[in-house]
Amino acid sequence: MTRIIMHGCNGRMGHVIADLAKEDPDTEIVAGVDAHGESTYSFPVFASLRECNVDADVVIDFSNAQAADTLLENCADRALPCVLCTTGLSDAQLELVKKASQKTAILKSANMSMGINVLLKVLRDAAPILSAAGFDMEIVEKHHNQKLDAPSGTALALADDINEAAGGDFDYVYDRSTRREKRPQKEIGISSVRGGSIVGDHDVIFAGKDEVVTFSHMAYSRAIFGKGALEAAKFLAGKAAGMYDMSDVIG
Repeated sequence: MTRIIMHGCNGRMGHVIADLAKEDPDTEIVAGVDAHGESTYSFPVFASLRECNVDADVVIDFSNAQAADTLLENCADRALPCVLCTTGLSDAQLELVKKASQKTAILKSANMSMGINVLLKVLRDAAPILSAAGFDMEIVEKHHNQKLDAPSGTALALADDINEAAGGDFDYVYDRSTRREKRPQKEIGISSVRGGSIVGDHDVIFAGKDEVVTFSHMAYSRAIFGKGALEAAKFLAGKAAGMYDMSDVIG
């Protein structure tokens, strides 16, 4: 049984994961952390991880970037593994992630969906072939109108993977409205759509002469991210200090 502290338990994903954990015989949410400390759960909820005195094997974090610093410091101090799902981290916070991983296991992923992470594996094979054949690479991501960061962490992860696979010398372009020129070959365009209640759609487009290849992933429910987070938590519990990602989970 993997004992989990849910960091950000009162958020949308916190509720999703708590419900999913009830149906998973191998996991148990033993405590929650929320800035307001309010609880509608059977497990205790604390205002901060430092105040949480419940023994656990791993933390799942679905909070926000503002809470990341304290979370990482506390996980490092307690040698408590952390599945870090919050996106929109600054460069300084990413350095904190690396520093914390020297003391405990950290699994960081821009997207916890098993489907997205299989897609990343496929793209690492497709990108070098298609880019070498002259295909332009573009990413379009769509999310609900409450999402704070743009582009999405998943879109950037997709861009990083296809960029690295294709040689690593592509520039990212988020807006072409200020220039008037033909599209350079060595760029990856990333476009963001925000509207309604879109859970998360990502299209990776390879546009060549007379043909287009598109890899798409559509999320119809936040449950897919919760299921992936629980699988990641079960994987990470008991692991040695270091950096991990969902590719380690799916094998």
